[in-house]
Amino acid sequence: MTITGLLDKGPDAQRAMVVPEGPTLSYAGLRDLAFETIQRLSATGMKRGDRVAIVLPRGPDTIAMFLAVAQVATACPMNSAYTEGEFRFYLDDTGATFLIVPPGDAGEARRAFGERGPVIEAALDRQGRLVLETGGLPQSALPPSAPDPDDIALVLHTSGTTSRPKRVPLRHRNLVASVDNIVRHYRLGPDDVSLCVMPLFHVHGLVCALATFASGGTVVVPPVFSPMGFWPVARETRPTWFTASPTPHQFILMRTTADRPPGTERLRFVRSCSAALSPTQMARMEARFGVPVLEAYGMTEASHQMASNPLPPGKRIPGSVGPGTGVEIAILDDAGRQRESGSSGEVAIHGSNVIDGYEDNPEANAASFTEGWFRTGDLGTIDGNGYLTLLGRIKELINRAGEKISPREIDEVLESHPVVQEAVCFGIPHETWGEEVAAAVVLREPLNTEELVRYCRARLAEFKVPRRIYIVESIPRTPTGKVQRRFVAEQFAPR
Repeated sequence: MTITGLLDKGPDAQRAMVVPEGPTLSYAGLRDLAFETIQRLSATGMKRGDRVAIVLPRGPDTIAMFLAVAQVATACPMNSAYTEGEFRFYLDDTGATFLIVPPGDAGEARRAFGERGPVIEAALDRQGRLVLETGGLPQSALPPSAPDPDDIALVLHTSGTTSRPKRVPLRHRNLVASVDNIVRHYRLGPDDVSLCVMPLFHVHGLVCALATFASGGTVVVPPVFSPMGFWPVARETRPTWFTASPTPHQFILMRTTADRPPGTERLRFVRSCSAALSPTQMARMEARFGVPVLEAYGMTEASHQMASNPLPPGKRIPGSVGPGTGVEIAILDDAGRQRESGSSGEVAIHGSNVIDGYEDNPEANAASFTEGWFRTGDLGTIDGNGYLTLLGRIKELINRAGEKISPREIDEVLESHPVVQEAVCFGIPHETWGEEVAAAVVLREPLNTEELVRYCRARLAEFKVPRRIYIVESIPRTPTGKVQRRFVAEQFAPR
């Protein structure tokens, strides 16, 4: 099966995509829209193997265009907030020969694209039609060739937390496998309504939207999303689930003080992924929403989801990302040997949703693949029931006099303090110990750092207690809500 085949799961009259204050598209309407767009894109000369940069708003336009482009060529969605220099890097790296932008907008992308190829303007109008302006490109009468499951549907980049971003080619079969895992694990069906919170230039938001289509359910896609607008949209559309990283979840919680506020009547569960969810925040979310909060584990190289806590009556464990979901998970030592249950080591995965390798990067492939296992770069342990607990990125471990310290463990202790809203720990240089523990902390109300040190000392071994705490207004994050500890360290640590 290929990406557009997922739309066949919904009955013709069933709502597929709802745009608040905009059009509603049935499955029949979305299929027709995708087919018409496929024909028009193919007529411009776009073909299998072409790389197509999509720089559209994060809303329904991106979903509609991705469904069409992936059927004709290879989609390369990009963050519209990039600078011209950033666009130039990503356009060069992907080898994009087409650029799709909103009418009269995306000037940075247009300038970076230059004369590489055709620029196509696209926008979804209020009647649910995708308006395309192809700029007088010659029109071909050749019908588009159907993609093969092995064809590359989507190219994204790693977030580059410890190195230059790597190019990740996701094949139709990888994406379909991931979507199937998500549908089965959360028991998604035609009655489900998901509210799109995450950006669609990232694998998290895009694949979870595809999973809803594959279940025959409804995706609610605001043209512009902000945490302030979450509750009005939720009250209008009454979602049964939604997914986000912990930062949007935190902002959403801040917009209401009521438990089970209007808009949560039909919620079955809330999902958290793309960054570590502290047990403290999980407890607050469950109290506010009145439904299970399921932490999951995903990454671009696995077409998103690899593990997740289950729905009831299955057991969900705060601080754990649950068992593998259609994916084999192992813990490896430095030599690539599997470690026994309870031992820590590098998390490795194997499954049909996992990429075959990075593009044009033999060094990264040699370092990342061992006898068919993809090495994630995350440190973790698996208990006797198969539940995975992540301890942090291996390259982010703090090495204090030979003691390897997981910064996430300290994050969670600090965030359990009632005044601490958010904490991020990292290593700073020390003449004697090599590295020392530091933390950047966002507070709900004023508190002196000595109190936080005493709080940690009562709950952590002495060598793990932060020696320096920076009180900050906010923590730097990527556009998808990930904390990059090395950037936090560069911003706050002494030089």
